[in-house]
Amino acid sequence: MKTIKLVLITIALSLGLTACTSDDDSPQLEVDPLAEYNLVTKVDANGHSLELYSDGNAFTTGYNEVYLRIKDDSDNSYFANPKISWMPVMHMESMNHSCPKSELAISTENNTVVEGYAIFQMAGNADEYWDITFTYEVGGQEYTVTQTIDVTAPSDGKQRVTSFLGSDNVRYVLAMVAPRDPVVAVNDIHALLYKMESMMSFPMVQNYSIALDPRMPGMGNHSSPNNEDLTYDSSAKMYTGKLSLTMTGYWKLNLKLLNMDGEVLKGEDVTEENEASSLYWELEF
Repeated sequence: MKTIKLVLITIALSLGLTACTSDDDSPQLEVDPLAEYNLVTKVDANGHSLELYSDGNAFTTGYNEVYLRIKDDSDNSYFANPKISWMPVMHMESMNHSCPKSELAISTENNTVVEGYAIFQMAGNADEYWDITFTYEVGGQEYTVTQTIDVTAPSDGKQRVTSFLGSDNVRYVLAMVAPRDPVVAVNDIHALLYKMESMMSFPMVQNYSIALDPRMPGMGNHSSPNNEDLTYDSSAKMYTGKLSLTMTGYWKLNLKLLNMDGEVLKGEDVTEENEASSLYWELEF
């Protein structure tokens, strides 16, 4: 009898411990895949919230990485694998135009995140502004929404994108992608080159080359050793090279754009008589 009582007590205690353990289990919280980025704007429409993130606090002229999630406001869940396209448009007083941009693609790390980039050639102002039209499909239904966005000049005022007419009468947009945080060393330098096919179409230009001559105007306009011109990298889908920075301060990155035949489309050599190219980017660190 005592043995039976002990078995029953053991079973009861075991069940009790199991029940307590189950009650105390907390649900696993989802890790925010965009926690390291900044929410730049949110679009509320169609019972959804389109959340736009970037690595900066705002969209600026030049290269901008964009990350997007679409939330179902009915249950605060995020749609997986949404089909989505976009069209940024600058509304000027006399005309409208778009900008170079990538397609929006599902992130390989999280299927609720869509990623891409846009290169804004100019900032908005009181009378002229950018907006983005998103066309997306979730739950088997297609939606369209347009949102005005703020595009400002970089806080440091330095030029990292330039739009120009080449000697071939083609208008190009050339943007520096990296380095974002330059150091005193030989830095990897990356760039994207597009041409204006129409006011709304900007195809990527491949297999040109970009000659690089960095100078410090405030230090006798000296250059630096071990620089490498930028050439097109088909795997990275951008232009890559090496930028040597020998000290901190203000640098002007003098450039020349050459086509596949080696013809200079824009930019000049830096000489004693010519202190800077008409095609350039700027860095200060």
